Amino acid sequence: MLELNDQQKQAAEFYQGTAMVIAVPGSGKTLTMTHRIGNLVEKYNVPPEQILGMTFTRNAAHAMRERLKPLLDKKAKRVLLTTIHSFCFYVLKREGYAFELLTGHDQASLLKNIINDLKLKNLTVGMVLREISLSKNNLILLDEFQNLHDGDSTMLQVAQVYDQYEQRKSKKMLYDFDDLLLNVQAILNEKHDVRDKYREIYRHILVDEFQDTNPAQMEVLKLLLADSTEESSCWVCGDDWQSIYAFNGASVSNILNFRDIYPQTETFVLDINYRSTPQIIEACQTLIQFNTRKIDKQVQAHNTDGDAVITLDCSSEEDEALQIVNEIRDLVGRKGYHYSDMAVLYRANYLSRTIEEIFSQYKIPYAIENGMNFYQRREVKWLLDYMRVISAPDSCEGDEALRSIINIPNRYIGKKFVQELEQYASEQGIHLYEALKTITIDAPYLRRNVRELVRLLDPLVAESEFIEPAELIHILREVLDYDRFVADDEIPSPDDAKIDNLNQLKLSAAKFDDVKSFLQYTETFQDKTVGSDQEGVQLMSIHKSKGMEFSVVFVIGLIQGILPSHREGDIEEERRICFVGISRAMQLLYLSTCQVHLGQPAVKSVFMDEIVGNQENCHTSSQQD
Repeated sequence: MLELNDQQKQAAEFYQGTAMVIAVPGSGKTLTMTHRIGNLVEKYNVPPEQILGMTFTRNAAHAMRERLKPLLDKKAKRVLLTTIHSFCFYVLKREGYAFELLTGHDQASLLKNIINDLKLKNLTVGMVLREISLSKNNLILLDEFQNLHDGDSTMLQVAQVYDQYEQRKSKKMLYDFDDLLLNVQAILNEKHDVRDKYREIYRHILVDEFQDTNPAQMEVLKLLLADSTEESSCWVCGDDWQSIYAFNGASVSNILNFRDIYPQTETFVLDINYRSTPQIIEACQTLIQFNTRKIDKQVQAHNTDGDAVITLDCSSEEDEALQIVNEIRDLVGRKGYHYSDMAVLYRANYLSRTIEEIFSQYKIPYAIENGMNFYQRREVKWLLDYMRVISAPDSCEGDEALRSIINIPNRYIGKKFVQELEQYASEQGIHLYEALKTITIDAPYLRRNVRELVRLLDPLVAESEFIEPAELIHILREVLDYDRFVADDEIPSPDDAKIDNLNQLKLSAAKFDDVKSFLQYTETFQDKTVGSDQEGVQLMSIHKSKGMEFSVVFVIGLIQGILPSHREGDIEEERRICFVGISRAMQLLYLSTCQVHLGQPAVKSVFMDEIVGNQENCHTSSQQD
């Protein structure tokens, strides 16, 4: 078992009252939190059942329980370690509330149906879902939402959907994830006997990743805290510098203002970084100092001296990928690193496309988050399948592709019709596209939709040998109103933009003169093993990398409009995202920017200058292949 340093030990031995632990990256906060739970049980004789530990993810809760086992043995199972949403679910069920959870595709489908029923053509599911979720996470219910957006026609349309959404959920006894928080907050606020019961059960509450809590979560926490601090405690742990989930309703104000809410709070600062070299820590410290809303602290390095932060000044995305390949080859061949020691991090998922292509070309093994490479992403794959049908309608590949896109966008073509089409094609000895053009269809709406699809595809099939692939992608996006369909299907995410993926696909296609050649190229990425080599370089968004560490980190796309993103209004949140990215590095940190991006002149990110501008030991590497 690792020994705690003095700061960790003080935080872990805290007993009664309110405590806030500010933990810089790599400072051992999880170790400290588990030891604090162990101390409560073994040193202060607190029954394990009186301890509630809240984490940000289920995986984090599981990992913490595993760390508790050496400290508490069988008693570890008796401590409740969970996410706040799971805790709220447990409270509601225990209090006798009958409901089913509405999540994922079912939630998006319900909203889509409401938007269609209300004939609101300017709204997308993703945008509505984001606005409703943000309002709930900020404890803004329907009436206040309507008043807040009075005069804004678009947001008042969202309010119409919000109203219908709540009504339809209520009729079917459905709760979404945000409802779990809202309902428990209401119960604890209104039913004092219930509130007192849970205060008595859970005398000691610990919250990990406190910087990522939203206002609704904060209100639930406040209601759970006993009025008296005698034989009870609240212990929160986090780092305001790593608050990067504002898109999901998280409020950095919760951690910044915690001591104002609880003036008697005892504060512990874990400021020794055990992860990174002094040079990397200096880069992190230099960057974050440009934020004004923060808790000031000076990070100390535990590790010995290392190499300077390396910047790559690249002419384009392709040059950026080539320079990274050169660096990786040198690190593996000459310096003894393994591919799995390295990670390429980016602000948005579409930025992986060029890296993946160059890595594949130069035989650099890699693993991409979720094991899904660029050409396997749904919105990309569907367009490629359209191109396969157009390029080779009378082939087995064309049959498979047609099955994929026959109902994309939705033409209300069900599985029964597809089965009938396959049977007809088999009987006639023809492929599915020819069968689609000749099969007899009784249902008028189905006949109309199938004929419209054929009228769309036939001219393109006839001209397929003469249409350049980039032009064909442009045509399909226009005639299918594909961008709207994709955006409508988009669930809010911090680091993915499906339209950007489509633009990347068009850029990739522009390198080829004919559709067949382009499709043959993309086939090399269809193998499920491509992008899933766990011994390879790790490719992931910065948001996905939070909580991880790598010996070598490449943060790419440090360009104005990407990092910082042009979509987000809070420059300080974007700076924190950059901070999280660079603080994943243990030994070597590379920062790369491009002079041209998406074929247009690009401006180097302000963060690049902030990081290296005051560091005398930074140098530039601009090796070419």
